[in-house]
Amino acid sequence: MSGFSSEERAAPFTFEYRVFLKNEKGQYISPFHDIPIYADKDVFHMVVEVPRWSNAKMEIATKDPLNPIKQDVKKGKLRYVANLFPYKGYIWNYGAIPQTWEDPGHNDQHTGCCGDNDPIDVCEIGSKVCARGEIIAVKVLGILAMIDEGETDWKVIAINVDDPDAANYNDINDVKRLKPGYLEATVDWFRRYKVPDGKPENQFAFNAEFKDKDFAIDIIKSTHDYWRALVTKKIDGKGISCINTTVSESPFKCDPDAAKAIVDAVCKSFLEKGHTWGLKHMVLNGEGKYFFEQVFETSCMHITM
Repeated sequence: MSGFSSEERAAPFTFEYRVFLKNEKGQYISPFHDIPIYADKDVFHMVVEVPRWSNAKMEIATKDPLNPIKQDVKKGKLRYVANLFPYKGYIWNYGAIPQTWEDPGHNDQHTGCCGDNDPIDVCEIGSKVCARGEIIAVKVLGILAMIDEGETDWKVIAINVDDPDAANYNDINDVKRLKPGYLEATVDWFRRYKVPDGKPENQFAFNAEFKDKDFAIDIIKSTHDYWRALVTKKIDGKGISCINTTVSESPFKCDPDAAKAIVDAVCKSFLEKGHTWGLKHMVLNGEGKYFFEQVFETSCMHITM
């Protein structure tokens, strides 16, 4: 059990929709800055942004205070990935490793391109379909170097440590052996997923070959170093919000009351515009299962996951 929980505001698939994260005390935090990169020795935290098989392009809002998860918008429209034959939506649980940042001012020696200005992405290949906003612990297995419109966009391959088969996966070759065709499908998906939107195919370094676990961990550690420079203001984030509640050396650190005020202000601004807000908490019960507590006006319902 991670001790983290999420709280949804507004209806999904709307411009106002947000998923805010909370710590074990129920205090609002940033999923970008306040969730530790490590869950355990050689185990990383992952923030799930997009559950497997879904299409809505949800992501940590790096430029919003406290960085809630929200649906990406392009040209005034909410973004969805197409069902790229033969796939349905995202083919893994997709998300990011917290406390990492691909620095757009750093030219990567492996790709020859600068970072994409986001936390490093993760494709989780386990059997469970995770929930949006869920925080899981993952074993890193390898990495793919994608080049997206001239920017370095690393894709970490990992598996949930709680997956029944996690013990059988320790490096990228285990994925090749136990899930034949999955890595090839991953390259194919990333190469073509923007084509239905009129974009060119994405490119890859290393001839689209996956690098191993050790290489992946080195890349993750380097993005953690760039994140630390960002959150301590040694690098100009140029619009990225570094407000956090836990990084002691950060000039952007705020107290829990200030964090709550930020969330309240966001919700109030939408209410003043006439939007109807709902409230949904995703929490863990004593048996380690997630359930939703959803409140709309005076109604309440629980959905066990």
